[in-house]
Amino acid sequence: MMPFATKSTLKSDSHMPKLIRGSAILLTAAILSACGQSDINAASGNTSNASTAETNAPQVTQTMTNTQVINPDLLKNVSATVYKDANCGCCKEWIGHAEDNGLNATANDVAYLALFKDRYGVPTDMRSCHTAVTTDGYVFEGHVPAKYVAEFLANPPSDAIGLAVPGMPVGSPGMEYQNQFMPYQVMQMNKDGTSQVYVNVESAEQQL
Repeated sequence: MMPFATKSTLKSDSHMPKLIRGSAILLTAAILSACGQSDINAASGNTSNASTAETNAPQVTQTMTNTQVINPDLLKNVSATVYKDANCGCCKEWIGHAEDNGLNATANDVAYLALFKDRYGVPTDMRSCHTAVTTDGYVFEGHVPAKYVAEFLANPPSDAIGLAVPGMPVGSPGMEYQNQFMPYQVMQMNKDGTSQVYVNVESAEQQL
């Protein structure tokens, strides 16, 4: 899984160019306004993921030049309930992305997201701001591209419960910001509580 630095690491990195640090601050502010830090705390059940957006921001080095490709047949026969905080903007954006690609989504605003993540077996280090559960019981945590949801459902690994994109990577579906993109990993969550890399997403185009 992609490692994350701590707040202290960022603050002590005095040799980081002022321009990069300034960009990181702006990105952090935008991310947290879209998907609040309190939402991530509630989602994870602890504060370990609270600094994800802040620590990811300096790693944003690519620029997205693609336009979104929509395939309404991709998830045409798939229905899912999405558990989220009522005020989570990026959750709504991801739902829109999934619905544009055919998902029949029912948003369920809940007060204690961690309870649902516990119920559906989402490991703490895999958690993000929303949890989608299909009618056949597969779990998709966070900003998983519809492309990989469909790919997984077409041939689910026997030992897997679903996929996750931990944290809130900039440029992932629902986390678009000023055409920026940060490479990230889609993780496979297994029935025994372990996880493994499902796919490395190295470019915005790869999500389409």
